[in-house]
Amino acid sequence: MSATGRDDLDEEAELSDAWVAAEPRTERTPAEDRGQEDGPRRRADRTAASGRRSATTRGAGVGTDGESVPGDRPASGGEAESGRETESGRETDPGIREARPLVAASWRRSVRARVSPDGAAPVELDEDELAAYREEHPLSAAMPVIRELMGAYATDGEHLLAVCDAAGRMLWVEGHPGTLRKARGMNFVAGARWSEAAVGTNAPGTALAVDRPVQVVASEHFRRPVRAWTCAAAPVHDPLSGRVLGAVDITGGERLAHPHSLGFVQAVARAAESQLALLGPVPEPGRLRLSALGRDEAVLSVGGRRMRLSRRHSEILVVLAHRPEGVSGDELLTLLYEDESVTPVTLRAELSRLRALLGPDALRSRPYRLAGAVDTDFATVDRRLASGAVAAAAGDYTGPLLPASAAPGVVRLRERLADRMRAALVDRGDPGLLADWVYSAWGEDDVVVWRALCAAVPANLLPPVRARLDSLEAELSAGATGLQRTGHHTRA
Repeated sequence: MSATGRDDLDEEAELSDAWVAAEPRTERTPAEDRGQEDGPRRRADRTAASGRRSATTRGAGVGTDGESVPGDRPASGGEAESGRETESGRETDPGIREARPLVAASWRRSVRARVSPDGAAPVELDEDELAAYREEHPLSAAMPVIRELMGAYATDGEHLLAVCDAAGRMLWVEGHPGTLRKARGMNFVAGARWSEAAVGTNAPGTALAVDRPVQVVASEHFRRPVRAWTCAAAPVHDPLSGRVLGAVDITGGERLAHPHSLGFVQAVARAAESQLALLGPVPEPGRLRLSALGRDEAVLSVGGRRMRLSRRHSEILVVLAHRPEGVSGDELLTLLYEDESVTPVTLRAELSRLRALLGPDALRSRPYRLAGAVDTDFATVDRRLASGAVAAAAGDYTGPLLPASAAPGVVRLRERLADRMRAALVDRGDPGLLADWVYSAWGEDDVVVWRALCAAVPANLLPPVRARLDSLEAELSAGATGLQRTGHHTRA
């Protein structure tokens, strides 16, 4: 066997040991004692069974992604004898349920990081260090909004609100006094590191590890002291760069084991990002800002002025902003006009009028290019998608790029951005983000995203979604529609 194969076996055996550690202790039988003496043979048996043992749980529910969610604790021996079926009707080994893929992958990472199933989180920042660090951290500016949205909910529900940095260090832990006292026993306190590599599977740490909203219920936690708790967390991104700043979390008892908890904390994270965007730096004087998403006529902002452009000028600026290195006259002609009979004279006349509008130094030629940098809303969305900040990108995507334009260069940009946005939403599988898309003017007939929403939405919200999807698929089979009907959805 190769070294890699041995490593895989060792990891699966350690993972199996971790799941065994999650099971309740019972009195050992003579046969079990003999198995203990077998040593390597018993270890090999565990390795072979690791796939089946990876989540011995009871009381499964349905998470926001439609997968089975392990419940309060690992299954007992009596439950193992009775057997049951999953929510999908698929029969499993008696009393054994597979963990959600997200949780199973997190447990594997926890094993590779050599996280102990016992112990408390390490406290890395003392009071003085914490105070100075919090004051300088970007998320401090979002705390008033986070407290406004979560503070009363946490206190009244005997929960905790928590905010950590990108490394998983808790910056703020607030909420119900009694719950705070209980949380201190496992070092769920400000200054402690709750990254996945430090304490294993937990909502804020795992949300940072996968850069997506995560809910972790009871026995899904890797460490035993945390299995009495349920938590939901969502990452918060810098609205300009898209980088992860940290995560916002709600932690408490079993009453949080509901899909609404995940939706709630994700909404708070998005509100925090919006607040950071509002408080962001003022654009440089003279720097151009082009808004072209969801508009047939782009809006250009510069030096405190805001002007609506004609459709052709909108197309020219979108193309030139996307190609800062510049384009030749012949290439620009092919990017702007479907009609090949349009002459260069026509293009030069449009560019002359645009130069008069922007100022003589703003537009240069040979090649045609903009003199200064341009901030565009479509480039911001593209950048956030590239960094994995899907929620932030979805919040900024206010519609297709110049939806009425037939300019070949704009059409390509519009379709590429919409396809990337849709693919990211489907891959993320977040029901809130998917719903935002299909209930928008541009996504209401998007069969692919409706299908993804059907797979992600909680069972109690499924009927109207299923009905809409059935209707669209009937139209599609009759040839009445494509993935999205053509048509222009614009905003003023």
